[in-house]
Amino acid sequence: MISYLQVENLSKSFGERQIFSDISFAVSKGDRVAMVAPNGAGKTTLFKIIVGRETSDSGKISFRNDIRISYLPQDPELDPEHTVFDEIFQSDTPKIQIIKVYEKALQEHHQAKLEKALEAMNAADAWAEEARLKMILGMLGFTDFEQKVSHLSGGQQKRLALAKILAEEPDLLILDEPTNHLQVEMIEWLEEYLAKQNITLLMVTHDRYFLNRVCDQIIELHNNQIYRYQGNYEYFVEARNERLEQQQSQINKAINLLRYEQDWMNRMPQARATKAKFRKDNYYKLKEQASQRIDNKKLDLSISGQRTGNKIIEIKHLTKSFGDLKIITDFSYIFSRGEKIGVVGPNGVGKTTFLRLILGESLADKGVVEIGQTIKIGYFKQDIIHLDPQKRMIEVVKEISERIIMADGRELSPLQFLEHFLFPSSQHYALVEKLSGGERRRLALLTVLMQNPNFLILDEPTNDLDIMTLNVLEEFLVQFQGGLIIVSHDRYFMDKIVDHLFIFKGDGEIKDFPGNYSWWREQEKEIKEAELANAKTVVKEKDVPKNSGGKKLTYSERIELENLEKEISTLEKTKTLLMKDLENSTLSVEMIQEKANAFSTISGEIELKEMRWLELHEKYE
Repeated sequence: MISYLQVENLSKSFGERQIFSDISFAVSKGDRVAMVAPNGAGKTTLFKIIVGRETSDSGKISFRNDIRISYLPQDPELDPEHTVFDEIFQSDTPKIQIIKVYEKALQEHHQAKLEKALEAMNAADAWAEEARLKMILGMLGFTDFEQKVSHLSGGQQKRLALAKILAEEPDLLILDEPTNHLQVEMIEWLEEYLAKQNITLLMVTHDRYFLNRVCDQIIELHNNQIYRYQGNYEYFVEARNERLEQQQSQINKAINLLRYEQDWMNRMPQARATKAKFRKDNYYKLKEQASQRIDNKKLDLSISGQRTGNKIIEIKHLTKSFGDLKIITDFSYIFSRGEKIGVVGPNGVGKTTFLRLILGESLADKGVVEIGQTIKIGYFKQDIIHLDPQKRMIEVVKEISERIIMADGRELSPLQFLEHFLFPSSQHYALVEKLSGGERRRLALLTVLMQNPNFLILDEPTNDLDIMTLNVLEEFLVQFQGGLIIVSHDRYFMDKIVDHLFIFKGDGEIKDFPGNYSWWREQEKEIKEAELANAKTVVKEKDVPKNSGGKKLTYSERIELENLEKEISTLEKTKTLLMKDLENSTLSVEMIQEKANAFSTISGEIELKEMRWLELHEKYE
């Protein structure tokens, strides 16, 4: 077995806080390893140490000398002055450099340079590599190579960084939360792509479907110790539970033996005989073992909710448009007690607007949303966590309530409540700014739930939460007796919780689908496969003259095709920006009409250009 990475006796502290201590593990060629640990355990710090962006207090990192390594951080470091073109072709591999010259010649419309570049492409047989690069970029949402990095959103920059390292085809790929900012189609493509590649992988992810389908080994960092599991996520869950049960059994046994040894220690004679000293040493070892605690607390979210009356929420003929742009058209729904509904659809189709209409933060054009008098809504907003970074955790909780009533009638103090949310006593007086991203989101969720809602609206609640927290949050939501609306890209999370889905199709259409997330995705795939098969049949039946010479596109047509891809991408970006502007409730009526007209015009331009692109692409094929 060829070792690619060796981590030996690694330790790291920040001040008095020990992140991890004396940990060791290895990654061999062909391994697909996921690292699992609670928020704040140091996963990101460990990855930064491995790739040389942080230093350890002690220990050693060793790589095989002849391997290429690529690293995807949570926050990518791209040059804001670079274009997408500049970033994706930074790799020094010969074929990528040849493709770079070819692409530049295409952009410059330089005939002599293009002819020379074409010769180089043919000589290096680089056409398949060019297709692979464009496939990666296309699947991750990029066709306009001239976009500047500074003009990309944070999510787009993360996707560009991912495309960049996939293009490099490294021997060892280190990924920190690769599925963040990816839509479902992108995540599913990435799963399939990585599964087919001959690559060695070390990653952190909270996407359990992704983890289950891509990785074959899991390393758990728990209480400063490393545990390795040879299997996928499903195997890990079973094996971890068995390990914790065995450890607890050993601790219980040590506690029972300690009672007898404690009695002997109390009666032990003063003489230090060899036998007595040996037994005394064993006593202290036994005492240390008996004092261990299995840190496997369950997140207790069973908070006493408000009583629910007969009327929950009724949506009657709800309609919302921004000028000619339809968001919701004549949508009606009456919520039943305890319903759990998932909201899905592409970005920019109005999911956030829908939530705002329910909450009364946005006004409908027609229709009403009636909320029952007994309904108390708890709203967790996506990426908007209003926590004062200079306040301590205990202060944040106390400002909401000095006492919390649990579902079983128990009354908890703020300190006790924080412990129920897996915040140990050593953290209670920590400043919010010192918490990890996942810990801040967990604290924000705590502040929503402790207000005793009986209807929850959760917008991407799973972002940055560790797998342990996700599992117990799911358990709570499954048992939660109130109503629930969730917007999430976490497929595992949605599958486990929701009863059915509101699917935003675009152009104001919302479909109520009776089933979970995987059922819907499976149906979507079947529909697309049927449409593709039908399209192929129609094409075969067309009486189209064949290209007898087997010629590809002319030079001018190829340039046109390349330009169309860029133009469509630019128009799509403008369309997305207009959509965001239209969701701004502060715009005047005149401004809304102006932007809506622009949106309609651009949509028409995109449709025409896509038709021409398809025409040229069919000829190219």
